[in-house]
Amino acid sequence: MSGAPKSDPVRATLLAILKQLNQAETVHEGAANDQALELPEIERRLSDFWAIDNGSVKVGLALGLLLRNGLVAAAAGADYSWQRQRTVAQRYQITPEGKKFLVDSIHTSDRIG
Repeated sequence: MSGAPKSDPVRATLLAILKQLNQAETVHEGAANDQALELPEIERRLSDFWAIDNGSVKVGLALGLLLRNGLVAAAAGADYSWQRQRTVAQRYQITPEGKKFLVDSIHTSDRIG
């Protein structure tokens, strides 16, 4: 990664979470129960992300910030997931506003200053 995103570990983590949620939604299109991720799944996916790995940011706190700002929504209840082979706990899914924020952030970071 370039130096610019690393200067703000919270923003980089927010974007990394949104990317994971967007990927889950895309990969499991048509299977609503599998389009959302549980907190431990997000933590596992980001375990080697630089801001998480060095302890700068906690995934749960960043996810809460996204939730409060409407970029992520909590998915309903304890459904059984055939893919996970168990009943799932609280799950999180990217919202249309979260997708817009993610796209805008990617376009902004691709621009030459």
